[in-house]
Amino acid sequence: MNAPTYTKPKNNGTKQLFQNPILEKLTRTHIAVPISLFIGISAGLIYYGTILTNLAAWQFVALFFVGLFVFSFVEYTVHRRVFHMEPDTPRKAKLQYTMHGVHHEYPKDKDRLAMPPLLSLTISSVLGVLFYWLMGDYMFGFLPGFLTGYAAYLFVHYAVHAFAPPKNFLKVLWINHGIHHYKDHDKAFGVSSPLWDWVFRTLP
Repeated sequence: MNAPTYTKPKNNGTKQLFQNPILEKLTRTHIAVPISLFIGISAGLIYYGTILTNLAAWQFVALFFVGLFVFSFVEYTVHRRVFHMEPDTPRKAKLQYTMHGVHHEYPKDKDRLAMPPLLSLTISSVLGVLFYWLMGDYMFGFLPGFLTGYAAYLFVHYAVHAFAPPKNFLKVLWINHGIHHYKDHDKAFGVSSPLWDWVFRTLP
């Protein structure tokens, strides 16, 4: 098995992934688009959940925080197991580079700090159907927490790449992600939280 290989990070510039201009455009997004989109969807789900279900306010709150917690685990797992998959075939190597390797090569490319909205909307729609099938009306509390967790992850990921670290307890997020990009790609897979890195012993 081979670990993903990364060229030295370039702090300027970008890279074209597709010759087709439409496909290339779809790989890019302004960070405000997906954050606004998923915060709006979360608010809408909670609103319709209060109309269409008999869930109590405390249930919405509890399910929301469960969704946040579950997302933090999904964030860590997808980053570690999918984005940093072992490229043991040429096809997997190309897929890994397109999904994530290009971000490691051009970590300051602000247009590629979030999954394109069309793809993330498709995935979230599939998850919405799956969660409703699994948990019924509880989905109206759980999915908003999950999607808000994703929006928070996007905000943190953008911030650590675009801004200087703050002089408070959040500085650890900047440090960990910097180590992940510039020193050790096999550490610090959690972006919005170091929790699962601590659990699975991948803290720097």
